[in-house]
Formats: sequence, structure tokens, C-alpha cells
Amino acid sequence: MSTQHPASPIRENPRPSSRRFGGWKLFLILAALLMGAAGAAYLLGPDAVEGSRRAIRVTARTSFVLFLAAFTASSFASLLPGPFTHALLRERRIVGLSFAFSHLLQAIAIYAFGQLNPEFWPSRATLTNLPGTLGYVSILLLAVTSHRGLARRMGPTAWRRLHVTGMWVIAAVFTYSYFKRVPMNYWYAVPSALLFTAVVVRLIARRAQALRRGTRSLLAPTEA
Repeated sequence: MSTQHPASPIRENPRPSSRRFGGWKLFLILAALLMGAAGAAYLLGPDAVEGSRRAIRVTARTSFVLFLAAFTASSFASLLPGPFTHALLRERRIVGLSFAFSHLLQAIAIYAFGQLNPEFWPSRATLTNLPGTLGYVSILLLAVTSHRGLARRMGPTAWRRLHVTGMWVIAAVFTYSYFKRVPMNYWYAVPSALLFTAVVVRLIARRAQALRRGTRSLLAPTEA
């Protein structure tokens, strides 16, 4: 997965992280926590239908948190350099794959809910399903192309374009999903505000990077 002007995995982190809880160890930890949260939500439901509905809601929230982390990792590392932001940037690929895994769990929960509640799918129009479908397709593309071998075949330019576009598509789907529910429940204004803030942070980071590049070019010695 990628964030603000992501570097291609061809050059980024060529070796697995040596950190104790980095790399695939971090993914396994996050995957276990995600499965535990989804499983607990399902078991706490009064019945299988309500349990599936709760699992959908929980995985939507865990996906949102992981997405925000991946979406802003590069920006925060640029604006607020430090051990935490650098660690988040270093593990951005793993965070992105964990986000995809969280959404896989949500897809399983949605399928289970549809099987237990036969009226669910017929009641949804094709247009209603379109944003979610675009989001899932984008997540799948980003997860598949996070494989380093496939990324090398794509080349850094194509890989970067795909990941930047995909992340913005997912951000738009999240924004639409939360913002349209604000009139029904004002608590949905919180994730909507967080998304807006994340976009602002990315734009500020991009501007700051452009200013730094301009300053370096002005300070660079000129040839006689």
C-alpha cells in the first residue's frame, strides 16, 4: 500500500525489518488482533445475524484506522520526523496489507450476513453497491501489487500511479460512506473530520516537500 508520493517497493525496504515486532511479525500480530476483534463481535451478538452485523461494523472501524495510518504515514514522517513516524513509514507496506486483511474479514462477515439474511442483497440496488465494489477492487489491486516481484515488473512509475490513485479512491469511498450517514447519526462526523484532516495533512506535506526542493535548488552551486 502507498501514501503521499510513495516510493516504489523496488527500492523501499529491500530487506525485511530486523525490528522485534516489524515486518511479517507485525502483520501476524495485527492479523491475530483483527481476527480476535471480529470473532468477539460475532460471538457477542444475540444471534448469528446480529453477530455478523457487529463483525461488519468492527472490521469497518479497524479498516478505517489502518487506512488512516497508511494514508498519512509518509506525510507525518515528512512533517513530524521522529522515531514513531519513521517506524510507521518503514512498516507502511505491512500496515497496508493489514488494512487489506481487515477488509477481507469484513467481506467474509458481509457474505455471512447475506447468507443468513436472504433479503439483504435483493434490497440493495446496483448503484448502492458501486462505491463499495470500487473500494474492494482498489484494495485488491493494491494488495496484489504490494508483492515486490510484481512491483518490479510494473516499474516504479506505473506502481506509484496505481497506488496513489488507489489510495485516493479508497479515501473517497470512506468519505462517502461516513459522510452520508452523518444526518442519521452525528457520531459519523468524527471519522468524516478525521478523513478531512488526513487530506489536509497530505496536502501540507506535499507543499512542504515542494518548498524544500525549491530551496535546495536555489542553494545548489551553479556551474561557472
